[in-house]
Amino acid sequence: MSTDQSAVFRRFMSAMVLHSLASAEAAGLNATDYFALNLLDLSGPQTSGELARWTGLSTGATTRMIDRLEERGHVRRSYDPSDRRKVVVEMAKPPKSVDQSVAGARRRLGAVIRSYSEADQKVLFDYFAQATVAYQESTQELIDRR
Repeated sequence: MSTDQSAVFRRFMSAMVLHSLASAEAAGLNATDYFALNLLDLSGPQTSGELARWTGLSTGATTRMIDRLEERGHVRRSYDPSDRRKVVVEMAKPPKSVDQSVAGARRRLGAVIRSYSEADQKVLFDYFAQATVAYQESTQELIDRR
C-alpha cells in the first residue's frame, strides 16, 4: 500500500472511530457500553465472561458495565439453563438514542454504497467481512498479551 493509500485508510479508520465515540456520547453512553450493546445486538445473548473477553475488561469492570446497562433498562441478566453458575446478558431494550445518533452516518454511507455497482458492492462487503475477522483476531492478540 502506498503512503497515499495508507493515509486514506488511516483517515477512514480515524473518522469511523471518532464517529463511534461521538455516537456513544450522543446516545448518553460511554464507548465501552456502546460497543457492548452493539455486540449483544449483533451476536445475541452472551455470558458475562464472553463480554469481558470481547471488550477486554476485567470481570469486575464487566459486572459494573452490565449493572449500568441493566439499571438503564438496556440489558437483562438471566442464568444459563445448562449451567446456572453462568450469567447470561441479553438485550432488553436498545436505546433509541443510538439509532438517532447513527442515523446521519447510515444515511450517508448508504448513499455511498448505493453509488457502487452490484459487483463492486459485493467486493466491499467481502472486504468488510474479511476485515472484521482480521480486526477481531488482532484485538484478541492484544488482549492476550496483557
